[in-house]
Amino acid sequence: MKIISLFAGAGGLDLGMTLAGNEVIWANDHDEDAVATYRMNIGEHIVCGDIEKIPVESIPDADVVIGGFPCQGFSLANQKREVDDHRNVLYKYFLRVVTEKKPKYFLAENVRGILSLGEGKVIKKIVLDFGKAGYDVKYQVFNVADFGVPQARVRVIIAGTRKDLSPHLSYKFPSPTHSKKFKEQGLKPWVSIGEALQDIPDPDLHSSIFPNQVYSKYKVTNRNFTGHRTTDPAKPSPTILARGNGKGGVCAIQHPNNHRRMSVRESAHVQTFPLDFEFVGAMNSCYRQVGNAVPVMFAKCLGEQLKLLED
Repeated sequence: MKIISLFAGAGGLDLGMTLAGNEVIWANDHDEDAVATYRMNIGEHIVCGDIEKIPVESIPDADVVIGGFPCQGFSLANQKREVDDHRNVLYKYFLRVVTEKKPKYFLAENVRGILSLGEGKVIKKIVLDFGKAGYDVKYQVFNVADFGVPQARVRVIIAGTRKDLSPHLSYKFPSPTHSKKFKEQGLKPWVSIGEALQDIPDPDLHSSIFPNQVYSKYKVTNRNFTGHRTTDPAKPSPTILARGNGKGGVCAIQHPNNHRRMSVRESAHVQTFPLDFEFVGAMNSCYRQVGNAVPVMFAKCLGEQLKLLED
């Protein structure tokens, strides 16, 4: 299917959609480093700019609109989140494109906190708005570890099917392929971070053949606090973070050996980006791009469900 991607970032969601056999024909993000990363690795079809200022008529028609609208205002980690946080209404620009372009489907990704924001009023409003635009809407919570990603990362996917296609051609969420209780459920076991990183050489001991093998020297403290906890090599990684604004503040997860922070490359590998996918910008900008991304392997699973509808 032909896809429009909003809030594309470095392109984790887009790359997964492409690997599933779809085609992203137009993308947008306002972050210059993320756009440079996208262009280097995925394609020239991304436009750098504020989505609020881009005329909808300049965007091509497509079968699907996808995007992870900014989630900082929704995040459970944001103790000051409010219903009227400006970042929370950016979904309306996603809605504007869907309303005017009338794609067959849309897929929106966000953090779990969106479901409880405003005591559930925000997600109800989002569902109502897209319903008025002509779409049957559903949403589901996923842990990407259930899809072979070596990371415990819980996200909400909001899916819309144009009402003239529903219910016979409605988008169906993918089923898990992995599980913590894999023996009981007949699935594959979760992939641990130790297993995922075992073939990536330590940058302190070997010159790396992979790009972005640099890491934060921020002290490893092993405190019971987000970004500071000990990493268990036998479990999926804690959620890869995207804190900071490119000028500092990004807190990289500890390496499973707990002797240092994970490098940008290692963090990207946990997000299932290919090893030759190169991020552009200063180290903290690269960490942020990685942390904001949808894991490529999970995105591929979402994209395969679209491909089934096309077939």
